[in-house]
Amino acid sequence: MLLSSLPLSNLITELAIVTKQRHIHSFQDSTAAHYMFQDDPYLTPRTSAEFKLYSLSQESGRLAAKHIVNTNPKFFQKDFAEPHIPCLMPETMEPRIEDVSEAALLERIMLRKVKAAVDMYDQLLQAGTTVSTDATNDLLDLICLYGDHDPLQDDKPEELLKQMNEQKVKPNLLTFNAVLKALRRCGSLARAQSLHTLSEMKALGITPSLASFHHVLGIFYKTGNYLMLTEVAGRSFVPQDPDDVYFFSTAMRICLETKDLESAYRVHNLLNVGENWRLLGDSFQQSIYYGRFFNLLCMMEHIDVVLKWYNELIPSLFYPNPQGMKDLLQALDTDNRLDMIPQIWKDIRRMGHDNKSDLVEELLSLMARDRHSPEVQESFAACALDVRSLYKQGQVAKVALEWTTASMTNITTILLAAQKTKQAWDMLNIFKTKNRVPSEELIDEFLVRIKDGQQAVELVQISASFCLPSTPNLAQRVLQEFELSEEQRYGGGGQKSICIPGSYLLFIHVLVFSF
Repeated sequence: MLLSSLPLSNLITELAIVTKQRHIHSFQDSTAAHYMFQDDPYLTPRTSAEFKLYSLSQESGRLAAKHIVNTNPKFFQKDFAEPHIPCLMPETMEPRIEDVSEAALLERIMLRKVKAAVDMYDQLLQAGTTVSTDATNDLLDLICLYGDHDPLQDDKPEELLKQMNEQKVKPNLLTFNAVLKALRRCGSLARAQSLHTLSEMKALGITPSLASFHHVLGIFYKTGNYLMLTEVAGRSFVPQDPDDVYFFSTAMRICLETKDLESAYRVHNLLNVGENWRLLGDSFQQSIYYGRFFNLLCMMEHIDVVLKWYNELIPSLFYPNPQGMKDLLQALDTDNRLDMIPQIWKDIRRMGHDNKSDLVEELLSLMARDRHSPEVQESFAACALDVRSLYKQGQVAKVALEWTTASMTNITTILLAAQKTKQAWDMLNIFKTKNRVPSEELIDEFLVRIKDGQQAVELVQISASFCLPSTPNLAQRVLQEFELSEEQRYGGGGQKSICIPGSYLLFIHVLVFSF
């Protein structure tokens, strides 16, 4: 009636809008944020936390409004909607229908009154009233979901199924899904019974939904994965069960645990068939699915393919967590593409993961481990200086990074490799300030980079101040490799002196004047 009262032009416009929304997922810009944020650029998320916050804010407001209405129902008794819209009115928490009827049964099921619903069902059977299939299925779902909260007899679900058979009430998809869901908790018995249940579904001409395959995956685990993917390949599904949204994340979890990249691609291809993407679930389920998929890609796929998926998924569909970024760094390391680290660091900062110490130290260790071309070392040095600025923020940041010996050593090594001796020298002062001791290898690296004799003498004194065992050998190398003045060599009591009586290297002056 409502559609017939609208002008034809309005109907065409509405149809065009709906059609465009149906296809918007297929044309999602991989460089842009999710389409749900396009109306307000100010609320475009930069991090996974902001994505979750902004995407749930509208639903949070709805729940808050509903809570206020249900808490104070006396203030919301007037019904303005024509026709009546039940969801806009305060919820009734106690049954209002007292007579024995199917409507009373449905009311108790809706209010989650398990014991009262079962009692009403028994009264209907005793009165000879036939209960509809939908009502029986709803009661089965209620028992499966809330059975532990309101203890029932162990044979109650089986008894209900027998009564349905006696009354010639045909089960539907939700009935079988409820049975499969209950079988997941039955151990080894579940495998045989689940196959029997699927056979009954086929005999009745009931097509399983994604929730059915989700429950079967939970029962058979690794064995059932490949069979299920063959069964569902290329099919388009529609929502039929609340548990439909768990299929994709469960299937991808099994692919990840079995390291099966081919099956993961098949699952992802199924997601892109028709409107199956609508069954991916809320933002939390989406992040789980894409996180597992990306983790598997980083472990099993070539880095060029990983980067292709990285650019397609982030940030339009997925905001990786710190572990996801570590997986990407390990993939870069495996395929010798560490030159991409500075670019990945920019993404890490944009997504708000730059305060995760384990991720930052992993990134620094990869840049400091090997030597690269001057251009790459220069980009590494710029990245290391950016990381150092985060450590220096201290209490200004919400979650401050704490200096460790490894992080200081790695930053210093990176700066030395890029010929940034001055900035690397400043790092030695941070070692002193933070009461950390540099490694002997780092001091030797400094000596290789130093060109000035005065700096070499200062390096020996710094080594002595840290009480490094290699200090005598370091001093001997300085005397052999640098042209030092008499004052620097014998000192005359100066602080920056190195003394060599006879043919043996002694460090009396250095040790005395350094402490």
